[in-house]
Amino acid sequence: MGAARYPEEFKRDAVELVRSTGRTVGSVAKELGVNPDSLRQWVRRAEAAAGGGSGDAVTPSERDELKRLRKQVRELELEKEILRKAVQYFAKEMGR
Repeated sequence: MGAARYPEEFKRDAVELVRSTGRTVGSVAKELGVNPDSLRQWVRRAEAAAGGGSGDAVTPSERDELKRLRKQVRELELEKEILRKAVQYFAKEMGR
């Protein structure tokens, strides 16, 4: 099983999600379906690259995209929850 290759834009968005929400690397990694160690490494690299730079390096277009991605994640989480409940329901019905 080889390591998945993620686009740089995805990595930047994932790092920004950790930074802007104050959530843990583990919870963001789980939400995005990435390895927590990979995300932790991306965050470290981003911090090293920023090394004393200006505080908010997020452009307005990146902020808009982040907003769009967060909305998409919420929608996908809702869809996943609905499917999980449907599976439970049908498994219960099949067991009768």
